[in-house]
Amino acid sequence: MNASDVMTRNLITIDPDQTVLQAARVMLQHRISGLPVIDKDGKLVGILSEGDFLRRRETKTERHRSRWLEFLMGPGKMASEYSHSHGNKVGEVMTTEIQSVDENAALEDIVELMEKYRIKRVPVMCGSQLVGIVTRSNLMHAMVSMARVVPETETQTAKGDGAIRERLLAELGQQKWAPVAMTNVVVRDGVVELWGAIIDERQRDALKVAAEDIPGVKAVKDHMVWIEPTTGITIDPAGDMAAR
Repeated sequence: MNASDVMTRNLITIDPDQTVLQAARVMLQHRISGLPVIDKDGKLVGILSEGDFLRRRETKTERHRSRWLEFLMGPGKMASEYSHSHGNKVGEVMTTEIQSVDENAALEDIVELMEKYRIKRVPVMCGSQLVGIVTRSNLMHAMVSMARVVPETETQTAKGDGAIRERLLAELGQQKWAPVAMTNVVVRDGVVELWGAIIDERQRDALKVAAEDIPGVKAVKDHMVWIEPTTGITIDPAGDMAAR
């Protein structure tokens, strides 16, 4: 899937000359957390989000720092923060460093962009024209839709315990975190039993998740022993856990 498959096309935008109050009302009215800012020439010039309203003079939440820190920051950074917290127009408050993608961008690339820049929405461009926006909600919708479409290989639910075991071992063999050499899998009547040792408790949860994802698995029983890497002390699992 790519950006054009999941993006929101009917966009609500705002002009940079409109007031911050007008923008806030639009966002509240339409129950959205961000607005693309489009100038009179139809060009995307910024993004206004809820985060831009966190430090505002109206709520008396402007930043207050020590004089020493202000000295280190310099007048430029302080002036920028002042404009952001006191500006009355959208153009004075919006984020101008825009991270956008082409409509053919893969979802994986969009997610990496969101994580790298810690943003919640990515404008989708066709040349210089804004054609949509991908938000975290769009990605959630895509996830749900994809989950409903069961691949052909998944429809062939494991026809026996041996098939379940082979699929699980194959999955673990592809994962660098998996302690394959120290793990044994036993499957009886759809119940997966995990035996062996782990060196990190987080591996326990991941092993259970991998088992639960195999079609035909009814439950997962954990018998993995945790070996503390520093002392070599072994700790038994707290108990079996039924598959969710």
